[in-house]
Amino acid sequence: MAEARCCSKLIGAIVVVLLLNMNSPCIGCSERDRQALLALKQGLVGDDGDRLLSWGREAQNRNCCQWEGVYCSSNQTGHVVKLDLEDQSLRGKISPELVKLQHLEYLNLRFNNLSQSQIPDFTGSLSNLRHLDLSSANFGGQIPNQLGNLTHLQYLDLSSHYYSVIRPRNSIHAQNLNWLPNLSGLEHLDLSHTNLSDVVGWLEAVSVLPKLTNLILDGCNLPPPIISSVSLMNSSNSLVHVDLFRNNRNASIFQWLSGTHTNLVYLDLSWNNFRGSSIPASFGNMSSLEYLILQGSKLEGGFPNSFAKLCRLRRLDLYGNRLSGQLTNFVEILSECVQNTLEHLDISYNKDIVGSLPDLTNFLSLKHLDFSGNNLSGRIPESIGQMSKLETIRFGWNSLEGVISETHFSKLSKLSDLSLSSNSLLLNFSFDWIPPFQLRTIFLGSCKMWPSSFPKWLQTQKNYTWLHISDAGISDTIPSWFWDLSQKLEIMDISHNQLRGTVGNIRWEFAPRLNLSWNQLEGPIPSILSKASILDLSHNNFSGAASFLCATKDSNLTFLDLSNNHVSGELPDCWIHFKKLIFLDLSNNYLFGKIPTMMGYLFSIETLRLSNNRFVGELPSQLKNCTKLTLLDLGENNLSCSILEWLGASLPNLAILILRGNQFYRSIPPQICHLTRIQILDLSMNNISGTIPKCLNNLIVLAHNGNSSLTIEHLYTTHLEEGDILWNYEEEASLIWKGVRYKYKSTLGLVKSIDLSSNKLIGEIPNEITDLVGLVSLNLSRNQLTGQIPPRIGMLLELDSLDLSRNQINGRIPNSLSRIDRIGYLDLSENDFSGKIPTGTQLQSFGPSSYGGNPLLCGLPLLRTCDEDEEGLRQTVLVNQDNQDGLITQGFYINLGLGFAIGFWGVFGTLLFNRSCRYTYFNFWTCFTYGLYVKAEIIRQRMPNTR
Repeated sequence: MAEARCCSKLIGAIVVVLLLNMNSPCIGCSERDRQALLALKQGLVGDDGDRLLSWGREAQNRNCCQWEGVYCSSNQTGHVVKLDLEDQSLRGKISPELVKLQHLEYLNLRFNNLSQSQIPDFTGSLSNLRHLDLSSANFGGQIPNQLGNLTHLQYLDLSSHYYSVIRPRNSIHAQNLNWLPNLSGLEHLDLSHTNLSDVVGWLEAVSVLPKLTNLILDGCNLPPPIISSVSLMNSSNSLVHVDLFRNNRNASIFQWLSGTHTNLVYLDLSWNNFRGSSIPASFGNMSSLEYLILQGSKLEGGFPNSFAKLCRLRRLDLYGNRLSGQLTNFVEILSECVQNTLEHLDISYNKDIVGSLPDLTNFLSLKHLDFSGNNLSGRIPESIGQMSKLETIRFGWNSLEGVISETHFSKLSKLSDLSLSSNSLLLNFSFDWIPPFQLRTIFLGSCKMWPSSFPKWLQTQKNYTWLHISDAGISDTIPSWFWDLSQKLEIMDISHNQLRGTVGNIRWEFAPRLNLSWNQLEGPIPSILSKASILDLSHNNFSGAASFLCATKDSNLTFLDLSNNHVSGELPDCWIHFKKLIFLDLSNNYLFGKIPTMMGYLFSIETLRLSNNRFVGELPSQLKNCTKLTLLDLGENNLSCSILEWLGASLPNLAILILRGNQFYRSIPPQICHLTRIQILDLSMNNISGTIPKCLNNLIVLAHNGNSSLTIEHLYTTHLEEGDILWNYEEEASLIWKGVRYKYKSTLGLVKSIDLSSNKLIGEIPNEITDLVGLVSLNLSRNQLTGQIPPRIGMLLELDSLDLSRNQINGRIPNSLSRIDRIGYLDLSENDFSGKIPTGTQLQSFGPSSYGGNPLLCGLPLLRTCDEDEEGLRQTVLVNQDNQDGLITQGFYINLGLGFAIGFWGVFGTLLFNRSCRYTYFNFWTCFTYGLYVKAEIIRQRMPNTR
């Protein structure tokens, strides 16, 4: 009975405690901590609403230990020990009330937007912190030294990681790391993309951390250390993972790794600058290495034998260096030790690695194999089909040849990534072949299909997201099943074949990159295609209206090319939905009507081509909002208006402006000279009148020689499932060059041209045009220009083409024109030039047609000789003869002496004391001697060649 009474009392006590806890205002949550969290919430706002809905003052939300991202030690103490707010899209600033969470051990604010505010100094007051992650939280400014007070810290991440190929800017910086040695318990340190360029002694600060296992300093712009690597490797024996990716360090970095360190498992030195250096033999001392990554660091030379000691190696990545040697020799070095462990081998894009593909079947664990972008030749061995663990084969961009058959894939059931593009390979599979694999990426560009029908084996592939079979020699109708399998596609390139048919029904999960160009596809363009991010349908037979573009609102299109089709009708006015569009080419179609005013909403547009259509009316002034335009081509339309002033005032980035073949009228506004970056200006074949502006010397690019790049390249990003990916395209332009239409792309960066031909321009050629010393082509033909050629025309030493024909230009051809030794095309015909054609290496190399229609022009290469030449040929040559008439006497010599003295002082005295006479005299002798030289040269050229 006593025991029963004790149990009854115990149960009663428990019930009382439970009832008391039920009435408690904060179960398991300290009031101090709750108020601190509410203050923190007040300073933070979610981008898409309140992401911290559970953080409230209501009765049902009073227990802060149950709030999202909040973790307490126990219900008895109610202290918050962990705060995890990763990726909550929070923005704002951190409240100082955070320091009241004195029991906080774990703080994670990763992937938020804290407004470029500095990391708060009071963070250093959270003395119990073990884990601090502020990475990619958009902090800025300097790292506070107060972080050195966190003596219990084991994990510190202040990095800026972005899932983009574009390197993020350094938003956080540090002047010193003096606070770092205080963190003696630190095991993980990540300061990636923090600017440490001013930090002296960073290596010393890191090397004294005895428990450090992970060191990640990607993109920190590290300065050279002032101590050797032995200090890092030997005093930090705990280091397992070292990542110094993209720091632009030179080969001295290898000295830091010269110690005999045995614990290092992961080493990444990618994208540094080891120019002129080879792979050091010291890597062989790090026998514990499992991951060695040396991408894109400009290493040279061959493969060291020390690699044979890396017997634990699982991944070796040497992509994008300048290594050389026979592939077979390298494989032999590796096979001595790692044939059982190596899983990932990448030596792609070294270019000087030569030889044939060896038998790799002894590498029993190999999963990823990338030999792309080298100079390999020969055939792909059939034995590769026996490597059953292979998941990736990348042999593209080599010189491989031969036939690829089913045997090459017989046991590759795990293969998911296949790249054989840009080789001389013939793919010969049976019609009913069922591959053993399910590919995710397929790159077979330039590999010829045999037979030339559409590959039926693709019908068996259900998971591929990247497909590249361009230039594969396919001449067939696209089967309907192909479009049904395309719903998961992110990238499709089937261009440069002879594919026929129409685009079928497609349902896409993503916004793909789609290239169907250079085929024979026809029919209307399905509206589903407007959902793509990149769409190239150029050089096909598509027809119908362009209204399909309006099917999608808030389009993801960044690149749209519909050129060279049969698209007709008026352009729809829905361009407000294409704010991401970078490139738009609608040229060579049958579009008509006015250019829509809503094109002014293309705020991101850089390339706009509407040429060779039937557009009419004025150029909409709303286009001045497209301030990023670098190319504007409206040539070969029926546009009719004056050249608007805003073209020069509002488009500061314009490099190529083509208005050729329209009905623009009135004069060229002086604002055109504000286009300081212009390198191609084509206003030809219009009704432009007035004079040529004298301010053309303000065109800065044309006033300088040369160009840093052969091409004009644009970079832009599109979003795929893996994240944002960087793409590029090269600009091209169609120009009339030397009387012939050419399309320039690979050398467009070198083309600097002004074409004002076939207009109604009057007046003289302004002297200022000779300041454009970078000009390669100048065409002012078919106008009504008068006056003379500027005497300084010879300053245009880069000039390759000059056409001034069919004007009313008069006077002599300037002698300076003969100094332009690069000139390859010259047309001065049908003008009023007179006098003699200057003698020079180039000017006489052109045919008579270059000077025809100038009745008063003479000299070579014309058959019309100049009068002074004919007189020179009639002059006799004086010859000394013996004195036989006895007229020379003593008086003759006396008179000769007196005459010489009087004559000498009469002439010399006048020249000595009279400046104008002196100038006239010497100018006469200069012209006289030059005339003698020219006559002698003409006589020499007319003499028969006796050699």
